[in-house]
Amino acid sequence: MNAFTKPLPFKAEWPDADMRLLRADLPEPPALPLDEVFSPRWAAWMRGAAACKGAPPDYVMAALLSVCGSLIGNSRWCSPWQGWAEPPVLWSVVIGSPSAGKSPAIDAVLVPLKNAERAMREAAHGELTEWRAKAEVAKLVESAWKESVKAAIKAGEEPEARPVDADPGPEPVMPRLAVSDATVEKLAVITSIIPRGTLMARDELAGWLQGMSRYSGGGSDRPFWLEAYGGRPFSVERMGRDPVYIDRLAVGVLGGIQPDRLRSLLLRSDDDGLLARFLPVWPYPAPVKRPDILHEELLIDTAIVRLLSLEMSTDENGHRCPLFVPFSEDARALLDQFRLAARGWEGESEGLLLSFIGKLPGLVVRLSLVLSMMEWASSEASEPNEITVQHLARATNLAENYLLPMAHRAYSENAGSPAHRSARVLVMLIRDEGWTTFTAREVRRKQRSHLQGMEAINPAVRLLESADLIRPITDAPKPKGGAPKRLFAVNPVVHGGER
Repeated sequence: MNAFTKPLPFKAEWPDADMRLLRADLPEPPALPLDEVFSPRWAAWMRGAAACKGAPPDYVMAALLSVCGSLIGNSRWCSPWQGWAEPPVLWSVVIGSPSAGKSPAIDAVLVPLKNAERAMREAAHGELTEWRAKAEVAKLVESAWKESVKAAIKAGEEPEARPVDADPGPEPVMPRLAVSDATVEKLAVITSIIPRGTLMARDELAGWLQGMSRYSGGGSDRPFWLEAYGGRPFSVERMGRDPVYIDRLAVGVLGGIQPDRLRSLLLRSDDDGLLARFLPVWPYPAPVKRPDILHEELLIDTAIVRLLSLEMSTDENGHRCPLFVPFSEDARALLDQFRLAARGWEGESEGLLLSFIGKLPGLVVRLSLVLSMMEWASSEASEPNEITVQHLARATNLAENYLLPMAHRAYSENAGSPAHRSARVLVMLIRDEGWTTFTAREVRRKQRSHLQGMEAINPAVRLLESADLIRPITDAPKPKGGAPKRLFAVNPVVHGGER
């Protein structure tokens, strides 16, 4: 036990502390506008699937958006006007306690996706077996041809042309509609041979988010994921491995997280825009009861098949690329109005919420494409050739009336001034270390996010002092003279104890 953790030699009386820095004021979850945003068939399906899983329909909706976005992938992008194009990549995180039904709700969408992948892989396996047999023959033909070329050159004769049978053709690609645990290198290989893109689906996202910044080779996976959201070109080059180049890196993300893990993540992470890319969904748990409604189970299977039928285009150089879906003029006008509204919301926000709002215009563009393609996939209508004002209105409704309030709820721990965020991190550090006393120098040595310099530590200390959560005490003079250490005592309520 060191000087910073030993208990005080006296029982100090503490005044009533301001407890607001020990907890966040959690906003209420918004109501899910299923009927206003989705077609009647999809709204009914989500309600029924959620009831069968004992989960809120919010979770099923979040999973459905990410899965459908990944299925569209690089086959279709949307473009409000020249110079602005968005992929349908959507990242969703469902938030709730272990018993909230996160995994069952996600499975309502992921299981049909995996079933579709299994059928595709079985078909591809037959093609691969046939190709391997052709490849063995091709090796023999190639070897015989090379020998004939050598003989012709030695005899001064014209070598024969390479036989057609020496080329087995491209190796069939095994489809990967979703992965659950893959390194950046593996995902780079997958997305380079499957240009449409894929989905990263994990039951728990906390470990993945924390682990990507602790790459064993000394680098970080965060740049890869920041680009994977935008569908931008990317290359992965690491020592001892061949470089991999991706024309349009597009990977959707779907998973769950518990509230405590989210809180810890928000307070420990720097805001590089990664967390702000997620659609946070944190409803109240569903009531415990038997399912009381039925749903059209085959709808999701039919929609997956139809979305997979979307083909990529080819550019003038023969490279595969998306087809770009334009906006109607009315949709552009509505988008302008939404962008102005978002600019106003930015002026009232800070921290992670500010980053989230800054991405809302691009998000509603993506949502408008996904919603339009979902409606097409569940009907017999022709594929939409433009984003209409009705498509965009449904997307802005979901963003303004649901996703933005959800972001307020999910990121409330990250709200407030930089000093308030630093104070919350300091509280977490005190709890993690079990400190009953500490110094500012000891805090700086820990190098926690938001507490890496005295310019951040001092305001945090002052806030905790004013809240009566800590107070300065005078240490005993040093035997050889010199100024005593400036210690702070910790109110027992910080650790959950009595005053």
